[in-house]
Amino acid sequence: MNFRNALMAATLLTLPLAAHAQPITGLYVGAGIGANYMMDEHVKVGTPTGTVTDNLGSRIGPAGAISLGYGLGNGVRAELEGSYRENSFNTGHGSFTGGGGQEQKYGAMVNVLYDFAGLPVVQPYVGVGAGYQWAQENNLHVSQGVNTASAKNGTEGKFAYQGILGVALPLAGAPGLSLTADYRFMGLVGDRTYSSNTAGVSGIKLDHDYNHTVLVGLRYAFGAAPAPAPMAPPAAQVAPSPVSRSYIVFFDWDKADLTSRAQQIVSEAASNSTKVQYTRLEVNGYTDTSGTPAYNQGLSVRRAQSVAAELVKDGVPKSAITIQGFGETHPLVPTGAGVREPQNRRVEIIIK
Repeated sequence: MNFRNALMAATLLTLPLAAHAQPITGLYVGAGIGANYMMDEHVKVGTPTGTVTDNLGSRIGPAGAISLGYGLGNGVRAELEGSYRENSFNTGHGSFTGGGGQEQKYGAMVNVLYDFAGLPVVQPYVGVGAGYQWAQENNLHVSQGVNTASAKNGTEGKFAYQGILGVALPLAGAPGLSLTADYRFMGLVGDRTYSSNTAGVSGIKLDHDYNHTVLVGLRYAFGAAPAPAPMAPPAAQVAPSPVSRSYIVFFDWDKADLTSRAQQIVSEAASNSTKVQYTRLEVNGYTDTSGTPAYNQGLSVRRAQSVAAELVKDGVPKSAITIQGFGETHPLVPTGAGVREPQNRRVEIIIK
């Protein structure tokens, strides 16, 4: 397909400009354009001798959507979407020997989405939505042999639902701006009845309105901090002297488990605590500013608990240890919100 080839080419050309994908925190806006394929609609024509039922096919048509949303910083987003789709009927099936007209759909949807973080360049996402769509019919007609039934131009609204699969490509040099591509399946619930222009025909009903939509667009998150360049792991800690009373243990992003190097540092702290007089060991946990403050507070406590458990394992009395979590406060390296700074993901052990 030409559309698929164009999308692949655009993606390949954009890769050198891609930035590291991070969850959205705060307000964002988005817009996309593309194409809509509407599956055959089920048509019922009321005649004096009964109801004639069959399907009506259509051509692929244009589609577009705009959205306003809010990201929670943990991958979850909620948004309000306005959309438009247009398709022309071009053929009848079964008992219908012909058909035509145009259907335009427009309406509002409320979507809930989830971004999958952790990939170096792209960020896949999934979502579901519900809302209301209006279907406007223009020159709708079907033929059965020499007989043709047509409907008056009109608009009917129905409850709608959709599923979303997509991927975002953050653009380097433009913090908060991402190229997006997604697929949406949208369906309308129930049938819609349009008044007839043809004598003897009581009306034309349409149902089974199912749509496959592909959109390519842009999304902008307000207040996004510049994505940090890939950083080397923190430099290996110099072994503390026997009289050292403070130690720092670093953690991977969004992790509370200890690396092998972190276990060595905790072991050294436990060993050296036996060589000095002390009243307690303070174990204080911290995080960087990515994620929400509430989540970071809990993560800092879990990190401190991991270090405390390792100290006890290395022989330090549990009663001599105090644990505190400070979340994203008191950073070693001051940053803006949403920044993954490795030196701020730490636990400090202080022998007092």
